[in-house]
Formats: sequence, C-alpha cells, structure tokens
Amino acid sequence: MSVSNTATPRGSESGRGVAPDTVRYNREVPGLDEPVFDVSGLSIHYGSNKAVRDVNMKVGPRQITAMIGPSGCGKSTVLRTFNRMNDLIPEARVEGSVTYHGEDLYDPAVDPIEVRRRIGMVFQKPNPFPKSIYDNIAFGPRIMGVRSGLDDVVEESLTKAALWDEVKDKLKESAFALSGGQQQRLCIARAIAVNPEVILMDEPCSALDPIATLKIEDLMYELADEFTIVIVTHNMQQAARVSDRTAFFTAAIDDNGDRFGGLVEYDETATIFSKPSDKRTEDYISGRFG
Repeated sequence: MSVSNTATPRGSESGRGVAPDTVRYNREVPGLDEPVFDVSGLSIHYGSNKAVRDVNMKVGPRQITAMIGPSGCGKSTVLRTFNRMNDLIPEARVEGSVTYHGEDLYDPAVDPIEVRRRIGMVFQKPNPFPKSIYDNIAFGPRIMGVRSGLDDVVEESLTKAALWDEVKDKLKESAFALSGGQQQRLCIARAIAVNPEVILMDEPCSALDPIATLKIEDLMYELADEFTIVIVTHNMQQAARVSDRTAFFTAAIDDNGDRFGGLVEYDETATIFSKPSDKRTEDYISGRFG
C-alpha cells in the first residue's frame, strides 16, 4: 500500500490530527520479509526500573520508519538499542532480542564500535565538531584509516546530504558558521561519510525552523533510496509526510505505580493515520491525549 494523499485520519477536526494534504510523499511501501532489524520481546531497564516493556517490531530495508508518541514513552530509548548507544549509560540493561540482518546485536562477540559505523546516529540538536566543514566530514574516514581519496568522500557525502552546492567554496571555514539547518545536514553528511547502511534520527528537526525542516524531510526521502532510516519525532505531520511505516508508543502505569513505555501499534503509515486498530492510537493522533 502506498502512502496516499487521500488518507484522512479520524478525529482530524480536533486541530491536532493530520490533515490530508500533509501526507506529502507517495511511494510503494516495501515488505518486511528480510528485515534489517527484528526486535522481539525487547525490554530496557535503567537500574531497577523497567522503562520499556515487551516491544516487538521489524524494520525493513530502505524504508523510513517513524516512532511517535507522547514524551516518556520510550521512543528514543528503543531507537538507541539499534546501535547500542544505551551501552554508554552505566545502569542501562537490555532484555529480549535485537537482531541486525539475523545477527544478535548484543552478542558479546559483536563490536559496538563497528555497530555504530554501520548504524549511524543523527541527534536532536546539530552537533558539528569544532572543526572545518571539510574536517567534520573527513573525521570518520580518517579514524577508519582512510588517507587517500578524502576529497571525493567529502564531496560525495555533502552532495548526498544536499549541502555541497551551498558549502563547496568554504570547506575550510568553521562548521559553526553554518545555519542550524545546514549544520544538521552536515551531521547527516558526516554520518554518511563512513558508509553506513542505517541512519537513526532522534528528533532531527525539533530545533529547526519550518523551511529547514522541509529540507531535512526532502533529504530523508531521497536518502531512503540508499539507506534505511529510523526517525523519532513528536511531529505527527512529519511522520505522515515522510515515513513508510509508523510505530506508536505510549506510557502506562503498572500495578506498583511504576511508569513504563511500550509499543501500542505498528503498521504502514497510511493505515496508522487513517484506520488505526487501537483506540489509543486514534485518540493520540486526533489530539485527545498526549
């Protein structure tokens, strides 16, 4: 099923729902027969607190998968399991299974550094290094031992990030001289430079103005021809515009009074925003809670 411009979410009259004209892209959604990620029974602990419980989902190749839901529902926590960023939090612990092309990401024999090369991350706030534009892009390849052909790597990465034409004459200037939107595209180019398969994006547009946001969204759609993209966003219109599939998370309180997050529903984006199967999803996208 393609993401159609005719999808009209129930409850959109509330003002929070997604209007039909916000579903901007239209392409066939690939299947999940050979997933990049297969998540089964995933629970994530912070110390004694089980913050996320029993998540099951698959992420397909060269698709854009969006995670939506209210604050504190575990979206970013789940996203970070895909490249083991939670390893950097001392009290974090993962239960269940997260496989990458059928291999257990959390097997002790797996090198987390190699995982993060193959599965890049773009953060909420643009975080260029205090270096030139050129050196930001060349940094990763240099760490990997690349010494020749860096000019080509820099140009190709910036071109894929739709930034080359804007910066090609000032590559030796500080990355901090760029606008916020340009800095975020620079960070995407930096991730691309080490030739990953997957790009994770945690609220990549939350600090950007609407024009810069649309540029990032256009870029994501173009990059999905080559990369698998998983994005966390609070912006439901953004999820409707760019994603092939959407996962809705929410938070709940258990019998002990402990708050935890979990996956409510996961489906093609057109289905989530037009005919969700769970009332909690419908209530969220129509603005009744969250």
